[in-house]
Amino acid sequence: MTLTSTEKTGARTSEAAGVITGARERIDALDDRIIGLIQERVAVSAVIQEARIESGGRRVNLSREMEVLAHYRDALGKPGTALAMTLLELCRGRV
Repeated sequence: MTLTSTEKTGARTSEAAGVITGARERIDALDDRIIGLIQERVAVSAVIQEARIESGGRRVNLSREMEVLAHYRDALGKPGTALAMTLLELCRGRV
């Protein structure tokens, strides 16, 4: 059985289903870009960690992490802090 566009989207009209389908396609494209940017951030973080360790420093700079947390919290509110924590977790220890 194939679902109709209204069944797939939860919309009650075909017009709304069309809007939802188009918006979901845009969200999917944005998600792909966000994932690519996160992968780039992980790679850049690895370069920083490697340079810090090779110079005798620690892998993680807690004061910098606090700056990142504050930046995301200021921009996105409390959920921004959780997002930043996830990003920091993804970026730690990749050296």
